[in-house]
Amino acid sequence: MALTSRIPTTYAELEDVLKHDNKVKVAGIDVDGVLRGKFMSKEKFLSAASSDGFGFCSVIFGWDIHDAVYSRELLISNKKNGYRDIIAAIDLSSYRRIPWEDNVPFFLVSFLDPETKQPLVVDPRGILKVATERAQNIGRKCFAGVEYEYFNFKETPDTLAEKKFSNLQPLTSGNHGYSLLRTQLNNTYFKELFDESERFRIPIEGHHTETGPGVLETALAYTSALQMADNAILFKYLAKSVGMKHGVIPSFMAKPWGNLPGCSGHVHVSLRDSNGRNVFAVADADREHGRQDAQYEDTRHMSHEGEWFLAGILDGIADVMPMVVPTINGYKRLVGGEAFWAPNAVTYGYDSRGASIRIISPPAVPPAATRLEVRVPGADMNPYYALSAIFLLGLRGIEKKLSLPCPPIGKVTLEDRANGKVKMLPASLEAATQTMMRPGSVAREPGMFGDDFVDHFGGTREHEVRLWNQAVTNWEVERYLELA
Repeated sequence: MALTSRIPTTYAELEDVLKHDNKVKVAGIDVDGVLRGKFMSKEKFLSAASSDGFGFCSVIFGWDIHDAVYSRELLISNKKNGYRDIIAAIDLSSYRRIPWEDNVPFFLVSFLDPETKQPLVVDPRGILKVATERAQNIGRKCFAGVEYEYFNFKETPDTLAEKKFSNLQPLTSGNHGYSLLRTQLNNTYFKELFDESERFRIPIEGHHTETGPGVLETALAYTSALQMADNAILFKYLAKSVGMKHGVIPSFMAKPWGNLPGCSGHVHVSLRDSNGRNVFAVADADREHGRQDAQYEDTRHMSHEGEWFLAGILDGIADVMPMVVPTINGYKRLVGGEAFWAPNAVTYGYDSRGASIRIISPPAVPPAATRLEVRVPGADMNPYYALSAIFLLGLRGIEKKLSLPCPPIGKVTLEDRANGKVKMLPASLEAATQTMMRPGSVAREPGMFGDDFVDHFGGTREHEVRLWNQAVTNWEVERYLELA
Protein backbone atom coordinates (compact mmCIF):
# COMPACT_ATOMS: atom_id res chain seq x y z
CA MET A 1 0.00 0.00 0.00
CA ALA A 2 2.89 2.38 0.62
CA LEU A 3 3.59 2.63 -3.12
CA THR A 4 0.24 4.34 -3.71
CA SER A 5 -0.35 5.94 -0.32
CA ARG A 6 0.33 9.43 -1.66
CA ILE A 7 -2.30 10.42 -4.22
CA PRO A 8 -1.18 13.44 -6.29
CA THR A 9 -3.53 16.41 -6.20
CA THR A 10 -1.37 18.94 -8.10
CA TYR A 11 0.85 18.83 -11.16
CA ALA A 12 3.94 19.29 -8.99
CA GLU A 13 2.95 16.34 -6.82
CA LEU A 14 2.29 14.28 -9.95
CA GLU A 15 5.79 15.01 -11.26
CA ASP A 16 7.26 13.97 -7.92
CA VAL A 17 5.23 10.74 -7.76
CA LEU A 18 6.44 9.77 -11.25
CA LYS A 19 10.05 10.94 -10.90
CA HIS A 20 11.50 7.41 -11.11
CA ASP A 21 9.20 6.19 -13.93
CA ASN A 22 9.53 6.28 -17.72
CA LYS A 23 5.99 5.14 -18.65
CA VAL A 24 2.42 5.24 -17.37
CA LYS A 25 -0.55 2.96 -18.03
CA VAL A 26 -3.95 4.61 -18.63
CA ALA A 27 -7.41 3.23 -19.30
CA GLY A 28 -11.02 4.29 -19.73
CA ILE A 29 -14.21 2.24 -19.81
CA ASP A 30 -16.47 1.49 -22.78
CA VAL A 31 -20.21 0.78 -22.72
CA ASP A 32 -19.64 -2.94 -22.10
CA GLY A 33 -17.47 -2.28 -19.07
CA VAL A 34 -14.27 -3.22 -20.91
CA LEU A 35 -11.11 -1.34 -19.98
CA ARG A 36 -9.61 0.31 -23.07
CA GLY A 37 -6.14 1.74 -22.55
CA LYS A 38 -2.46 1.88 -23.38
CA PHE A 39 1.05 2.70 -22.19
CA MET A 40 2.16 6.33 -22.54
CA SER A 41 5.61 7.80 -22.15
CA LYS A 42 5.96 9.81 -18.97
CA GLU A 43 6.61 12.96 -20.99
CA LYS A 44 3.45 12.54 -23.07
CA PHE A 45 1.42 11.73 -19.98
CA LEU A 46 2.64 14.78 -18.05
CA SER A 47 1.90 16.99 -21.03
CA ALA A 48 -1.67 15.65 -21.15
CA ALA A 49 -2.07 16.04 -17.39
CA SER A 50 -1.17 19.71 -17.66
CA SER A 51 -4.04 20.32 -20.13
CA ASP A 52 -7.55 18.99 -20.74
CA GLY A 53 -6.20 15.52 -21.49
CA PHE A 54 -5.17 13.64 -24.61
CA GLY A 55 -6.89 12.41 -27.76
CA PHE A 56 -8.40 8.91 -27.74
CA CYS A 57 -10.07 7.34 -30.77
CA SER A 58 -13.86 7.49 -30.47
CA VAL A 59 -14.14 4.05 -32.07
CA ILE A 60 -14.24 2.52 -28.59
CA PHE A 61 -17.81 3.86 -28.54
CA GLY A 62 -18.42 2.72 -32.12
CA TRP A 63 -17.76 -1.00 -31.78
CA ASP A 64 -18.86 -3.85 -29.55
CA ILE A 65 -17.14 -6.02 -26.94
CA HIS A 66 -15.29 -7.91 -29.72
CA ASP A 67 -14.31 -4.79 -31.71
CA ALA A 68 -17.00 -5.35 -34.37
CA VAL A 69 -18.49 -2.08 -35.65
CA TYR A 70 -22.14 -1.62 -34.64
CA SER A 71 -24.83 -2.73 -37.06
CA ARG A 72 -25.83 0.90 -37.60
CA GLU A 73 -23.83 4.03 -36.91
CA LEU A 74 -24.60 5.72 -33.61
CA LEU A 75 -24.04 9.11 -32.03
CA ILE A 76 -20.42 9.08 -30.86
CA SER A 77 -18.30 7.55 -33.62
CA ASN A 78 -19.52 7.68 -37.22
CA LYS A 79 -18.69 8.66 -40.81
CA LYS A 80 -20.22 12.11 -40.41
CA ASN A 81 -17.77 13.10 -37.64
CA GLY A 82 -14.89 11.24 -39.26
CA TYR A 83 -14.52 8.79 -36.36
CA ARG A 84 -12.82 11.68 -34.59
CA ASP A 85 -10.88 11.68 -31.36
CA ILE A 86 -12.54 12.32 -28.04
CA ILE A 87 -10.70 13.74 -25.03
CA ALA A 88 -9.40 11.42 -22.34
CA ALA A 89 -9.23 13.46 -19.13
CA ILE A 90 -6.85 12.03 -16.53
CA ASP A 91 -8.21 11.50 -13.02
CA LEU A 92 -5.29 12.01 -10.64
CA SER A 93 -7.30 10.61 -7.72
CA SER A 94 -7.40 7.21 -9.46
CA TYR A 95 -3.61 6.81 -9.18
CA ARG A 96 -2.31 3.42 -8.11
CA ARG A 97 0.49 1.08 -9.15
CA ILE A 98 -0.01 -2.32 -10.71
CA PRO A 99 1.90 -4.71 -8.44
CA TRP A 100 1.92 -7.63 -10.91
CA GLU A 101 3.34 -5.35 -13.66
CA ASP A 102 6.50 -4.15 -11.89
CA ASN A 103 4.51 -1.44 -10.08
CA VAL A 104 3.90 0.60 -13.22
CA PRO A 105 1.82 3.71 -12.38
CA PHE A 106 -1.81 3.52 -13.49
CA PHE A 107 -4.55 6.13 -13.93
CA LEU A 108 -8.15 6.01 -15.06
CA VAL A 109 -9.53 8.54 -17.51
CA SER A 110 -12.98 9.97 -18.20
CA PHE A 111 -14.02 10.80 -21.74
CA LEU A 112 -15.08 14.31 -22.75
CA ASP A 113 -16.74 15.74 -25.85
CA PRO A 114 -13.94 17.44 -27.83
CA GLU A 115 -16.11 20.51 -28.57
CA THR A 116 -17.92 21.16 -25.30
CA LYS A 117 -15.33 19.61 -22.95
CA GLN A 118 -18.33 18.17 -21.07
CA PRO A 119 -18.62 14.49 -20.08
CA LEU A 120 -19.29 12.34 -23.12
CA VAL A 121 -22.96 11.42 -23.05
CA VAL A 122 -22.25 7.67 -22.79
CA ASP A 123 -18.97 7.74 -20.82
CA PRO A 124 -19.57 5.39 -17.87
CA ARG A 125 -17.46 7.39 -15.38
CA GLY A 126 -18.96 10.65 -16.57
CA ILE A 127 -22.52 9.42 -16.16
CA LEU A 128 -21.87 8.25 -12.61
CA LYS A 129 -20.29 11.62 -11.80
CA VAL A 130 -23.47 13.32 -13.04
CA ALA A 131 -25.57 11.03 -10.83
CA THR A 132 -23.48 11.73 -7.73
CA GLU A 133 -23.54 15.48 -8.44
CA ARG A 134 -27.34 15.38 -8.51
CA ALA A 135 -27.23 13.81 -5.07
CA GLN A 136 -24.83 16.50 -3.88
CA ASN A 137 -27.28 19.16 -5.07
CA ILE A 138 -29.70 18.00 -2.38
CA GLY A 139 -26.99 17.56 0.25
CA ARG A 140 -26.51 13.84 -0.21
CA LYS A 141 -23.50 11.63 -0.95
CA CYS A 142 -23.82 8.27 -2.73
CA PHE A 143 -22.21 5.20 -1.17
CA ALA A 144 -22.14 1.66 -2.49
CA GLY A 145 -20.68 -1.82 -2.27
CA VAL A 146 -20.43 -4.58 -4.89
CA GLU A 147 -20.30 -8.35 -4.48
CA TYR A 148 -19.05 -10.46 -7.39
CA GLU A 149 -19.60 -14.17 -7.93
CA TYR A 150 -17.44 -15.72 -10.65
CA PHE A 151 -16.59 -19.15 -12.03
CA ASN A 152 -12.91 -20.06 -12.38
CA PHE A 153 -11.56 -22.41 -15.02
CA LYS A 154 -8.24 -24.22 -15.44
CA GLU A 155 -7.89 -22.78 -18.92
CA THR A 156 -5.99 -20.21 -20.95
CA PRO A 157 -7.14 -18.02 -23.87
CA ASP A 158 -5.51 -20.54 -26.20
CA THR A 159 -7.25 -23.58 -24.71
CA LEU A 160 -10.60 -21.75 -24.78
CA ALA A 161 -10.16 -21.24 -28.53
CA GLU A 162 -8.93 -24.81 -29.09
CA LYS A 163 -11.91 -26.23 -27.20
CA LYS A 164 -14.30 -23.77 -28.87
CA PHE A 165 -15.42 -22.71 -25.40
CA SER A 166 -16.85 -26.16 -24.56
CA ASN A 167 -15.91 -28.89 -22.09
CA LEU A 168 -14.04 -26.42 -19.92
CA GLN A 169 -12.35 -27.66 -16.74
CA PRO A 170 -13.50 -25.89 -13.57
CA LEU A 171 -10.90 -24.96 -10.99
CA THR A 172 -12.46 -27.40 -8.50
CA SER A 173 -15.28 -29.92 -8.70
CA GLY A 174 -18.53 -30.02 -6.78
CA ASN A 175 -20.58 -27.44 -4.88
CA HIS A 176 -18.66 -26.07 -1.91
CA GLY A 177 -20.04 -22.74 -0.76
CA TYR A 178 -18.11 -21.15 2.13
CA SER A 179 -15.68 -24.06 2.13
CA LEU A 180 -12.46 -23.74 4.09
CA LEU A 181 -11.20 -26.95 2.51
CA ARG A 182 -11.67 -26.29 -1.21
CA THR A 183 -9.47 -23.17 -1.17
CA GLN A 184 -6.49 -25.33 -0.19
CA LEU A 185 -6.47 -26.83 -3.69
CA ASN A 186 -5.54 -23.46 -5.22
CA ASN A 187 -4.36 -21.65 -2.13
CA THR A 188 -1.79 -19.38 -3.79
CA TYR A 189 -4.26 -18.11 -6.40
CA PHE A 190 -7.03 -17.69 -3.83
CA LYS A 191 -4.88 -15.68 -1.44
CA GLU A 192 -3.17 -13.68 -4.17
CA LEU A 193 -6.52 -12.31 -5.33
CA PHE A 194 -7.01 -10.83 -1.86
CA ASP A 195 -3.42 -9.62 -1.33
CA GLU A 196 -2.97 -8.07 -4.77
CA SER A 197 -6.30 -6.29 -4.38
CA GLU A 198 -5.03 -4.64 -1.21
CA ARG A 199 -1.83 -3.56 -2.98
CA PHE A 200 -3.91 -2.26 -5.92
CA ARG A 201 -6.02 -0.02 -3.69
CA ILE A 202 -9.12 -2.23 -3.84
CA PRO A 203 -10.11 -3.05 -0.25
CA ILE A 204 -11.98 -6.34 0.16
CA GLU A 205 -14.51 -7.11 2.91
CA GLY A 206 -14.93 -10.82 2.24
CA HIS A 207 -13.50 -13.49 -0.07
CA HIS A 208 -14.76 -17.09 -0.10
CA THR A 209 -15.96 -20.01 -2.18
CA GLU A 210 -19.53 -19.93 -3.47
CA THR A 211 -21.81 -22.77 -4.53
CA GLY A 212 -20.74 -24.29 -7.83
CA PRO A 213 -17.63 -25.88 -9.38
CA GLY A 214 -14.76 -23.43 -9.04
CA VAL A 215 -16.96 -20.51 -7.97
CA LEU A 216 -15.62 -17.70 -5.78
CA GLU A 217 -17.33 -14.65 -4.31
CA THR A 218 -15.56 -11.41 -3.45
CA ALA A 219 -17.26 -8.57 -1.60
CA LEU A 220 -15.59 -5.21 -2.17
CA ALA A 221 -15.44 -2.77 0.73
CA TYR A 222 -18.18 -0.14 0.94
CA THR A 223 -17.10 3.31 -0.23
CA SER A 224 -18.25 6.33 -2.28
CA ALA A 225 -20.11 5.41 -5.47
CA LEU A 226 -17.50 6.47 -8.05
CA GLN A 227 -14.69 4.86 -6.05
CA MET A 228 -16.81 1.71 -5.79
CA ALA A 229 -17.39 1.53 -9.54
CA ASP A 230 -13.67 2.07 -10.16
CA ASN A 231 -12.82 -0.67 -7.68
CA ALA A 232 -15.38 -3.02 -9.22
CA ILE A 233 -14.13 -2.60 -12.78
CA LEU A 234 -10.51 -2.84 -11.68
CA PHE A 235 -11.14 -5.96 -9.58
CA LYS A 236 -12.17 -7.77 -12.76
CA TYR A 237 -8.95 -6.61 -14.41
CA LEU A 238 -6.96 -7.76 -11.39
CA ALA A 239 -8.67 -11.16 -11.17
CA LYS A 240 -8.09 -11.87 -14.85
CA SER A 241 -4.47 -10.71 -14.62
CA VAL A 242 -3.71 -12.78 -11.51
CA GLY A 243 -5.53 -15.71 -13.08
CA MET A 244 -3.19 -15.62 -16.09
CA LYS A 245 -0.22 -16.17 -13.78
CA HIS A 246 -1.83 -19.34 -12.44
CA GLY A 247 -3.33 -20.76 -15.63
CA VAL A 248 -6.80 -19.77 -14.46
CA ILE A 249 -9.53 -17.85 -16.25
CA PRO A 250 -12.07 -16.23 -13.91
CA SER A 251 -15.36 -15.65 -15.74
CA PHE A 252 -17.84 -12.94 -14.79
CA MET A 253 -20.36 -14.21 -17.33
CA ALA A 254 -23.79 -14.16 -15.68
CA LYS A 255 -24.90 -17.71 -16.52
CA PRO A 256 -22.21 -20.08 -17.84
CA TRP A 257 -24.33 -23.21 -17.19
CA GLY A 258 -28.07 -23.62 -17.39
CA ASN A 259 -28.39 -26.11 -14.54
CA LEU A 260 -26.30 -24.20 -12.01
CA PRO A 261 -26.75 -20.88 -10.21
CA GLY A 262 -25.58 -17.86 -12.16
CA CYS A 263 -23.07 -15.23 -11.13
CA SER A 264 -24.51 -12.20 -9.39
CA GLY A 265 -23.18 -8.70 -9.07
CA HIS A 266 -25.23 -7.59 -6.08
CA VAL A 267 -25.10 -3.86 -5.40
CA HIS A 268 -25.51 -2.30 -1.92
CA VAL A 269 -26.48 1.38 -1.79
CA SER A 270 -27.20 4.16 0.70
CA LEU A 271 -27.07 7.94 0.97
CA ARG A 272 -25.30 10.04 3.57
CA ASP A 273 -25.72 13.67 4.55
CA SER A 274 -22.97 16.28 4.83
CA ASN A 275 -22.19 15.06 8.36
CA GLY A 276 -21.68 11.48 7.19
CA ARG A 277 -24.95 10.23 8.69
CA ASN A 278 -26.76 7.46 6.83
CA VAL A 279 -30.05 9.09 5.80
CA PHE A 280 -31.69 5.69 5.25
CA ALA A 281 -31.49 5.09 9.01
CA VAL A 282 -34.50 5.88 11.18
CA ALA A 283 -34.39 8.86 13.51
CA ASP A 284 -33.04 8.28 17.00
CA ALA A 285 -36.55 8.55 18.45
CA ASP A 286 -37.70 5.62 16.27
CA ARG A 287 -34.79 3.28 16.92
CA GLU A 288 -36.58 0.99 19.34
CA HIS A 289 -39.96 0.51 17.68
CA GLY A 290 -39.39 1.80 14.16
CA ARG A 291 -41.16 4.46 12.17
CA GLN A 292 -44.88 4.63 12.88
CA ASP A 293 -45.76 6.05 9.45
CA ALA A 294 -43.94 3.38 7.46
CA GLN A 295 -45.96 2.16 4.49
CA TYR A 296 -45.30 -1.49 5.40
CA GLU A 297 -43.76 -3.37 8.30
CA ASP A 298 -40.75 -4.25 6.13
CA THR A 299 -39.77 -0.56 5.87
CA ARG A 300 -40.48 0.26 9.50
CA HIS A 301 -36.77 0.56 10.35
CA MET A 302 -35.93 2.73 7.35
CA SER A 303 -36.32 6.50 7.14
CA HIS A 304 -39.06 8.02 5.01
CA GLU A 305 -36.33 9.19 2.62
CA GLY A 306 -35.07 5.64 2.35
CA GLU A 307 -38.59 4.44 1.59
CA TRP A 308 -38.93 7.05 -1.18
CA PHE A 309 -35.57 5.95 -2.60
CA LEU A 310 -36.71 2.31 -2.60
CA ALA A 311 -39.99 3.29 -4.26
CA GLY A 312 -38.06 5.13 -6.96
CA ILE A 313 -36.07 2.03 -7.85
CA LEU A 314 -39.17 -0.15 -7.93
CA ASP A 315 -41.07 2.39 -10.03
CA GLY A 316 -38.46 2.65 -12.77
CA ILE A 317 -36.19 -0.40 -12.77
CA ALA A 318 -38.00 -2.11 -15.65
CA ASP A 319 -37.28 0.96 -17.81
CA VAL A 320 -33.52 0.86 -17.17
CA MET A 321 -32.95 -2.90 -17.24
CA PRO A 322 -30.27 -2.81 -19.98
CA MET A 323 -28.28 -0.53 -17.66
CA VAL A 324 -28.43 -3.21 -14.97
CA VAL A 325 -28.50 -6.41 -17.05
CA PRO A 326 -26.71 -5.52 -20.31
CA THR A 327 -26.11 -8.88 -22.01
CA ILE A 328 -28.11 -11.60 -23.76
CA ASN A 329 -26.80 -14.11 -21.25
CA GLY A 330 -27.68 -11.99 -18.23
CA TYR A 331 -31.38 -12.66 -18.71
CA LYS A 332 -30.78 -16.42 -18.67
CA ARG A 333 -29.78 -15.91 -15.05
CA LEU A 334 -33.09 -14.20 -14.28
CA VAL A 335 -35.55 -16.36 -16.24
CA GLY A 336 -36.83 -18.97 -13.83
CA GLY A 337 -34.32 -17.59 -11.38
CA GLU A 338 -36.38 -18.14 -8.24
CA ALA A 339 -34.75 -21.55 -7.85
CA PHE A 340 -31.38 -19.86 -7.48
CA TRP A 341 -32.45 -16.66 -5.66
CA ALA A 342 -32.11 -14.67 -8.90
CA PRO A 343 -34.96 -12.15 -9.01
CA ASN A 344 -37.14 -11.66 -12.07
CA ALA A 345 -39.92 -9.43 -10.72
CA VAL A 346 -40.43 -6.00 -9.16
CA THR A 347 -40.23 -7.15 -5.54
CA TYR A 348 -38.64 -6.11 -2.26
CA GLY A 349 -38.56 -7.32 1.31
CA TYR A 350 -36.84 -7.06 4.66
CA ASP A 351 -33.72 -9.27 4.63
CA SER A 352 -35.18 -11.25 1.72
CA ARG A 353 -32.79 -12.92 -0.69
CA GLY A 354 -35.74 -13.93 -2.82
CA ALA A 355 -36.62 -10.33 -3.65
CA SER A 356 -35.15 -8.04 -6.28
CA ILE A 357 -34.33 -5.53 -3.57
CA ARG A 358 -33.37 -6.71 -0.11
CA ILE A 359 -33.86 -4.25 2.73
CA ILE A 360 -31.01 -4.48 5.23
CA SER A 361 -31.94 -2.60 8.37
CA PRO A 362 -32.47 -3.05 12.13
CA PRO A 363 -32.93 -5.35 13.86
CA ALA A 364 -30.54 -7.33 11.60
CA VAL A 365 -27.91 -4.55 11.52
CA PRO A 366 -27.20 -1.31 13.41
CA PRO A 367 -29.10 1.76 12.08
CA ALA A 368 -25.90 3.18 10.57
CA ALA A 369 -25.62 0.10 8.34
CA THR A 370 -29.13 0.48 6.85
CA ARG A 371 -28.99 0.00 3.09
CA LEU A 372 -30.62 -1.58 0.06
CA GLU A 373 -29.17 -4.59 -1.73
CA VAL A 374 -30.19 -4.56 -5.40
CA ARG A 375 -29.98 -8.20 -6.43
CA VAL A 376 -30.93 -7.89 -10.11
CA PRO A 377 -27.48 -7.26 -11.67
CA GLY A 378 -25.25 -10.12 -12.71
CA ALA A 379 -21.47 -10.15 -12.51
CA ASP A 380 -21.38 -9.05 -16.17
CA MET A 381 -22.84 -5.62 -15.36
CA ASN A 382 -21.08 -2.36 -16.14
CA PRO A 383 -20.87 -1.09 -12.53
CA TYR A 384 -20.91 2.58 -13.56
CA TYR A 385 -24.17 2.21 -15.47
CA ALA A 386 -25.75 -0.01 -12.82
CA LEU A 387 -24.90 2.37 -9.98
CA SER A 388 -25.99 5.38 -12.04
CA ALA A 389 -29.36 3.79 -12.77
CA ILE A 390 -29.95 2.79 -9.17
CA PHE A 391 -29.02 6.16 -7.69
CA LEU A 392 -30.85 8.23 -10.30
CA LEU A 393 -34.00 6.16 -9.82
CA GLY A 394 -33.71 6.49 -6.05
CA LEU A 395 -33.16 10.25 -6.23
CA ARG A 396 -36.17 10.50 -8.54
CA GLY A 397 -38.19 8.66 -5.89
CA ILE A 398 -37.07 11.15 -3.24
CA GLU A 399 -37.83 14.13 -5.48
CA LYS A 400 -41.32 12.85 -6.30
CA LYS A 401 -41.90 11.42 -2.80
CA LEU A 402 -43.09 8.21 -4.43
CA SER A 403 -45.08 5.62 -2.54
CA LEU A 404 -44.13 1.97 -2.68
CA PRO A 405 -45.97 0.57 -5.72
CA CYS A 406 -46.60 -2.86 -4.25
CA PRO A 407 -46.55 -4.77 -0.96
CA PRO A 408 -43.36 -6.55 0.16
CA ILE A 409 -42.58 -10.01 -1.16
CA GLY A 410 -43.71 -11.63 2.09
CA LYS A 411 -47.28 -10.57 1.29
CA VAL A 412 -47.15 -11.77 -2.34
CA THR A 413 -48.88 -15.06 -3.16
CA LEU A 414 -48.53 -17.45 -6.09
CA GLU A 415 -51.95 -16.25 -7.23
CA ASP A 416 -50.65 -12.67 -7.31
CA ARG A 417 -47.90 -13.76 -9.71
CA ALA A 418 -50.35 -15.73 -11.84
CA ASN A 419 -52.93 -12.95 -12.18
CA GLY A 420 -50.44 -10.22 -12.96
CA LYS A 421 -50.50 -8.31 -9.67
CA VAL A 422 -46.73 -8.77 -9.49
CA LYS A 423 -44.91 -6.81 -12.19
CA MET A 424 -42.37 -8.98 -13.96
CA LEU A 425 -39.04 -7.66 -15.21
CA PRO A 426 -38.22 -7.94 -18.94
CA ALA A 427 -37.24 -11.53 -19.71
CA SER A 428 -34.77 -10.80 -22.53
CA LEU A 429 -32.36 -8.11 -23.64
CA GLU A 430 -34.58 -7.48 -26.64
CA ALA A 431 -37.66 -6.82 -24.49
CA ALA A 432 -35.62 -4.77 -22.02
CA THR A 433 -34.15 -2.60 -24.77
CA GLN A 434 -37.55 -1.99 -26.33
CA THR A 435 -38.90 -0.98 -22.93
CA MET A 436 -36.02 1.41 -22.27
CA MET A 437 -36.16 2.99 -25.73
CA ARG A 438 -39.90 3.50 -25.99
CA PRO A 439 -41.26 7.08 -25.90
CA GLY A 440 -42.08 8.08 -22.33
CA SER A 441 -39.66 5.64 -20.74
CA VAL A 442 -38.33 6.70 -17.33
CA ALA A 443 -34.83 6.34 -18.79
CA ARG A 444 -35.56 9.16 -21.27
CA GLU A 445 -36.55 11.70 -18.62
CA PRO A 446 -34.24 14.75 -18.37
CA GLY A 447 -33.47 13.96 -14.73
CA MET A 448 -32.46 10.44 -15.71
CA PHE A 449 -30.37 9.64 -18.81
CA GLY A 450 -32.09 11.62 -21.56
CA ASP A 451 -32.71 10.87 -25.23
CA ASP A 452 -29.11 11.07 -26.49
CA PHE A 453 -27.90 8.45 -24.06
CA VAL A 454 -30.90 6.15 -24.53
CA ASP A 455 -30.67 6.30 -28.32
CA HIS A 456 -26.94 5.55 -28.36
CA PHE A 457 -26.79 2.92 -25.64
CA GLY A 458 -30.05 1.39 -26.79
CA GLY A 459 -28.54 1.13 -30.26
CA THR A 460 -25.61 -0.83 -28.86
CA ARG A 461 -28.01 -3.26 -27.21
CA GLU A 462 -30.03 -3.60 -30.43
CA HIS A 463 -26.75 -4.57 -32.10
CA GLU A 464 -26.20 -7.25 -29.45
CA VAL A 465 -29.73 -8.57 -29.99
CA ARG A 466 -29.28 -8.62 -33.76
CA LEU A 467 -26.11 -10.72 -33.48
CA TRP A 468 -27.92 -13.12 -31.14
CA ASN A 469 -30.89 -13.44 -33.47
CA GLN A 470 -28.55 -14.24 -36.37
CA ALA A 471 -26.60 -16.87 -34.44
CA VAL A 472 -27.27 -20.60 -34.73
CA THR A 473 -26.56 -22.23 -31.38
CA ASN A 474 -25.50 -25.75 -30.45
CA TRP A 475 -28.86 -26.20 -28.72
CA GLU A 476 -30.72 -25.57 -31.99
CA VAL A 477 -28.54 -27.94 -33.96
CA GLU A 478 -28.87 -30.71 -31.38
CA ARG A 479 -32.62 -30.24 -31.13
CA TYR A 480 -33.61 -29.87 -34.77
CA LEU A 481 -30.91 -31.22 -37.09
CA GLU A 482 -32.03 -34.84 -37.15
CA LEU A 483 -35.74 -34.78 -36.32
CA ALA A 484 -37.13 -31.55 -37.79
